[in-house]
Amino acid sequence: MKCIFLTYTITNDRLALHSQGEWRLHTVRQVAQELEHLPRASDITWDFSGLEGFDSAGVLLFIDTLKRLEEGATVHIVGYTPQQEAMYQLLHQTDTTSPIEPPREGVVMRMGVEGVALYQLWRDFFTFLGHLVMAWVQTLRHPRNFRFKEIVYHIHRSGLNALLITGLSAFLVGLVIAYQSGVQLEKFGADLFIVDTVGISITRELAPMITAIVIAGRSGSAYTAEIGAMKITEEIAAMRTMGFDPYYFLVIPRIVALMVALPLLIFFADMMGIVGGMVASKLQLGISMGQFVDRLSEVLEVKHYLLGMIKGPVFAFLIAMIGCFRGLQVAHNTESIGLHTTASVVNGIFLVIAFDALFSVLYTELGL
Repeated sequence: MKCIFLTYTITNDRLALHSQGEWRLHTVRQVAQELEHLPRASDITWDFSGLEGFDSAGVLLFIDTLKRLEEGATVHIVGYTPQQEAMYQLLHQTDTTSPIEPPREGVVMRMGVEGVALYQLWRDFFTFLGHLVMAWVQTLRHPRNFRFKEIVYHIHRSGLNALLITGLSAFLVGLVIAYQSGVQLEKFGADLFIVDTVGISITRELAPMITAIVIAGRSGSAYTAEIGAMKITEEIAAMRTMGFDPYYFLVIPRIVALMVALPLLIFFADMMGIVGGMVASKLQLGISMGQFVDRLSEVLEVKHYLLGMIKGPVFAFLIAMIGCFRGLQVAHNTESIGLHTTASVVNGIFLVIAFDALFSVLYTELGL
């Protein structure tokens, strides 16, 4: 019988099989279909002299068919070329049942991979900063096009909606600071100095940092997730196609909104933190609210409040910038959103703590 890739004759339970044509990847399915319809025989002679071409896919099909035929017959292979035999030996000796172990990464290789990844990260970050500066220049050149509606929307989401969690966090921090400090001050009869500790530490250091950390976890992650989702759904690519700059329409409004909202949240956190300290002082040390307020007006200078408020716009810029940068880094898969959102929160909190330390050193050096 004659087919496209096979011809065979059968006589007295002896099968003469002749291969022909090209046994390659693009024809291997057709060859397999013809091989499935071979008649049964006890003695088979398989001739490859008419084969015009082959590749690894064809040889693998031959190996699989040969194993099947040898289960019920004696098979003689003739007419094969040295190249065919070499490929057969190579693929036949390869154990395809056991998993291939991945190459082991040495220390040098890991250092190289991490170094390349770090270089690409910094390259992308400085590219982001360049686009951000150009967007700011465009905003200053065309102030009429400033997107006030989007800024107000993000102020509402990042500011007003965060009042509860920010106020509660600051209240609890003030409560804890007062309780812990009161235990030590009570031993020396310096109960009233709890007001100094709470008032100065809350307004100068704790309220700005706690508020920024909460916002980094809340709004910074939201910025990353929102922009990342827009990138996956190709909305950002569509904006660029239509001539809209994503930095001007997406990044700038978020940064400006958070720079406005965060100082207001810090002011609210200052009040709630002091109230928390006031409550703890009343419960633990018996200091009345009137005494607390009188002492607070004496020791809490305006400069302490202002030094804390100055940190607000800086922290807000860092959080919003990192959130938007990580959002634009998201790849076209959902797993990437989670990874970059986590990185956004971690990077934002780290930068807040690092810059808070820099502010503390700077204030000390300036004698403030």
